[in-house]
Amino acid sequence: MTTATTPGQGPLTGVRVIELAGIGPGPFAAMLLADLGADVVRVDRPGGPGLGIDPGHDVTNRNKRSVVVDLKAPDGPARVLALAAHADILVEGYRPGVAERLGVGPEACHARNPQLVYGRMTGWGQDGPLAPRAGHDIAYIAVTGALGLIGRPGEPPPAPANLLGDYAGGSLYLVVGVLAALHHARVSGTGQVVDAAVVDGTAHLASMIHGMAAAGAWQDRRGANLLDGGCPYYGTYETADGAHMAVGALEPRFYDEFVTLLGLPEHADARTDPTRWDALREAVAARFRTRTRDEWTALFDGTDACVAPVLSLREAPHHPHLAARGTFTDHGGLLQPAPAPRFSATPTAVRTGPALPGAGTADVARDWDVPELTEGQE
Repeated sequence: MTTATTPGQGPLTGVRVIELAGIGPGPFAAMLLADLGADVVRVDRPGGPGLGIDPGHDVTNRNKRSVVVDLKAPDGPARVLALAAHADILVEGYRPGVAERLGVGPEACHARNPQLVYGRMTGWGQDGPLAPRAGHDIAYIAVTGALGLIGRPGEPPPAPANLLGDYAGGSLYLVVGVLAALHHARVSGTGQVVDAAVVDGTAHLASMIHGMAAAGAWQDRRGANLLDGGCPYYGTYETADGAHMAVGALEPRFYDEFVTLLGLPEHADARTDPTRWDALREAVAARFRTRTRDEWTALFDGTDACVAPVLSLREAPHHPHLAARGTFTDHGGLLQPAPAPRFSATPTAVRTGPALPGAGTADVARDWDVPELTEGQE
């Protein structure tokens, strides 16, 4: 059977999204919606977000269109509300109460469009003692216990970029929330507010580990558990050239293949004996230091030992598997991760490069039937 496809559009084609410009998880969530085919209009503020990033290289603004609105100007809120009247979803990442003070909070937007899904993205959430406080990814994941899971015992936990909090615990939960609310709005005719907090999402990500701890299968300390580096056959090791290999040989048959290929048959029965793990770790580390990363990669290639080279951001697009799948794509000379996940009937694509502030104003005013956007412009 042949499946009909809509080339490069995505399953959210026809969904209209307003993104009130910010930084971090809000723009990434809006990018994901745009990658999935939604018509995302980013409402930029005059002067931009102030991070000093060239807008032409900001991949999180791909597949979007941008208009510039000064929400502090007398006519600013009315322009956003005019857009909201035609939108399905609005995403904002201000501190609690700021959108209301600017005149574009949920009550004002729902007065214009009762079916609107109003997505709020913050670190601390809309309520609670810390709700009005400033913060960034590392503080949010710190209080959830997630940061405390990472790193070697006796050393400070390392900062895992902003992937765990901002994007996994924040953006992805916001996207799940607004799409679930959009389904509800289309069934019931009623919109709602989605309160997505990085602290909530990050805590939720650790559900399995909380269950393991309750069952006595996870110790509440770093470097002592199956998945946190405490296990010698789940972790990273340095190679002869100062690079690293990642090992995840958890199941018995994968472990057997791992120690055989590594040349450590004497440790074949150490997998389930934690009293032998220190010796196993030392032996594995010593073996990995005898060859380069590329040599080990070649040795483990085509096996089920669950071993992979640790690549840099610049190296990753050239990995044979990622290259074969097209995990990265070049659009307009800008190499970037391709949209994910993949759809058989409504495939996605990078349709346009990063939206430049204000460049889409005329087109959005026409397509959304919002002439207020261009009023007063020459």
